[in-house]
Amino acid sequence: MKILVVWASRHGATAEVAEAVAEELTNAGHDVTVEEACKVASIEGYDGLVLGSAVYMTQWVDDMRRFVNKFHDELLDLPLWAFSVGLSGVPKGNVQDPVRVGPVLLRINPRDHKTFAGRLRPRELTLRERSIARLGGAVEGDFRDWDDIRDWARSVAKDMEKVSSS
Repeated sequence: MKILVVWASRHGATAEVAEAVAEELTNAGHDVTVEEACKVASIEGYDGLVLGSAVYMTQWVDDMRRFVNKFHDELLDLPLWAFSVGLSGVPKGNVQDPVRVGPVLLRINPRDHKTFAGRLRPRELTLRERSIARLGGAVEGDFRDWDDIRDWARSVAKDMEKVSSS
């Protein structure tokens, strides 16, 4: 399958997760392109998509919400998987709480959605982001579980095989 992995990140942690997902999909034999959400001009020609966004204030970041709005109708016609990266996270599996994740995921109905812990480097944050992190009791560090990320990507690759054979 020809797969587009689209990411939106404020400080790079989600971009790194997208690269790891793409690497596993490539290892599984898929033709994979990785692109930042704000730079995608077209999704024509792809057999499936993986969308990944950082989560701030319990919602996907603006660039990914704009991407979903721009390509909404086309996204409904393609197999789609999604992941979120953040410290507070969102529910695992099918999206059930539109208040926590925002309506964006409910609008695209991914085949699977996975939440990964993120990374917090206060020196990279804006004053507002640092204040919110401090008020929320966020702890500095990199909490991404690379084994979990790669396991999920391999499960997506297996699901893609099912989709392509049906």
